[in-house]
Amino acid sequence: MKIDLRSDTVTRPTPGMLEAMFSAPVGDDVFGEDPTVAALEAKTAALFGMEAGLFCPSGTMTNQIAARVHARPGEEVILHKLSHVYYYEAGGLMSNSGLSVCLLEGDRGMIIAKDVADHINPDDLHRPRTAMVEVENTMNKGGGAVYSNQELAAIGEVCRNNGLKYHLDGARIFNALAVTGQSTRECGALFDSISICLSKGLGAPVGSVLLGDHEFIRRARRVRKVFGGGMRQAGYLAAAGIYALDHHVERLKEDHRRARQLGEALQQLQWVSEVLPVDTNIVIFKVKEPLTALMVTGKLAEEGVLAIGFDRQSVRLVTHLDFTENMLDQTIDIIRQLRF
Repeated sequence: MKIDLRSDTVTRPTPGMLEAMFSAPVGDDVFGEDPTVAALEAKTAALFGMEAGLFCPSGTMTNQIAARVHARPGEEVILHKLSHVYYYEAGGLMSNSGLSVCLLEGDRGMIIAKDVADHINPDDLHRPRTAMVEVENTMNKGGGAVYSNQELAAIGEVCRNNGLKYHLDGARIFNALAVTGQSTRECGALFDSISICLSKGLGAPVGSVLLGDHEFIRRARRVRKVFGGGMRQAGYLAAAGIYALDHHVERLKEDHRRARQLGEALQQLQWVSEVLPVDTNIVIFKVKEPLTALMVTGKLAEEGVLAIGFDRQSVRLVTHLDFTENMLDQTIDIIRQLRF
């Protein structure tokens, strides 16, 4: 049996989720006639105190739609240099929307309000107009790092004071809220738009929901069509998202605990040079030279544990719905017995 820790996207629907999917009432969503899609969009929007939602196939699409709506070609987005929307979305900001980027540094992939304020371009015809700020919470490349509520609010204040749109890539926002204790409505009040991923920690097979006000979502729906994201009887997928929101949010703390235990075990190993702080369900550790991430992931795969290399020296493990207590014990035993 393989223990798959490459990502929290590898989960399979639970029996309860499958039952909800099979029994979902559906219609043609492009005609606005799928009641389950409409229910998911309304439910997610209400959770975050937003006016409306839009169900899309992926978080990449919801992020890219938000950028297309918030900014015009030639304008600029301020974000961290390791943000998913820049680092892992295939140049979409540039190819989909013709946008420039201002890439900031920041501890574990997180930016701060002062740096945002310092990098807003002046009204100068030689410079792109700053239009939007994006943050990612939790921060994947930072090892699942969680923004403080105070810093997110401070960045939001900079955006409001300067007429900038503020977008949250909330691919793992429920993981973040499980740590900070902030309510979904408090979170929603900070942003102009939010991307909520259902297929990571929440365990749905497909889909993300983009949230915003009615006018934003009206425009976003048109962009989704342009991007080829219109789906027909999508209620079968939306039903999985509704089930996930109802049943899989509270249990995220189990994933966090198991990730911390993995991190603690890795810190004890001679061939590990560093383990990033484990805030949520992502564990990133660095291996000592001459070892490489490829060598370590290869050795783990031989023992039945799948992981991915994040760079030459770093390996990522991600706990999730299908990673059980027994698998945790097995994984810790395996990594302790590895020899190089």
